[in-house]
Amino acid sequence: MTATKPPPSVFHEPYAEARADQLYNLLFCDDLAVVAENAHGRGPWATLLADQPDVEALRRIAADRDSDSRFRALACLRLREAGEDVAAKELFGVIVEVPQDHGLDVLAAFADGSARYLNQTSKIVIFEGRGHPAEALALALVAAAQPVVDRIGPWDQARLPPPGPGRVRLSFVVSDGLYFGEAPFDAFWNDALAGPVLRKATELLQQAVDIALS
Repeated sequence: MTATKPPPSVFHEPYAEARADQLYNLLFCDDLAVVAENAHGRGPWATLLADQPDVEALRRIAADRDSDSRFRALACLRLREAGEDVAAKELFGVIVEVPQDHGLDVLAAFADGSARYLNQTSKIVIFEGRGHPAEALALALVAAAQPVVDRIGPWDQARLPPPGPGRVRLSFVVSDGLYFGEAPFDAFWNDALAGPVLRKATELLQQAVDIALS
């Protein structure tokens, strides 16, 4: 598809701890400055963070289905920034934000099977690598979200602050940008498209909590 310039990057701070804020913003794969601060030397960082983008190398990263989904999303971001075309509607990750009494609960699942849970208290649970106990549900959540992505389009403005009380936001990290939808919990739960996403997210969240407390 024809490339469109990504919207301005932002850094939101919904947590009491800086590390949780960093991880929260990293989930959306939309800010290379935050990525550069947290790069640890593994993977294709030199290509992703190069001052002058190597378009062909970025395309290889974006197309590598065995790679970290966040690398692929960042490669697409760099391509879009360079005015290059990217694949349409290839889903790399799903992020569910639910405000709670003491802060923000966030659950993220990626197409490589990895997952993140950020509790309202800033407690963090991370699942990575093949065969971890939450992999199947993480993949199921991403699969449930694809029909939503197929029906909507990318957000063309700066990423919004976290949702307010009583709201749920579903964000989708996609090859051609960040998509999202937001509504009251009951409205999403009963929606034909959003309902299956929220139900899979609830299953994954319960598993993440059980593992964190075990």
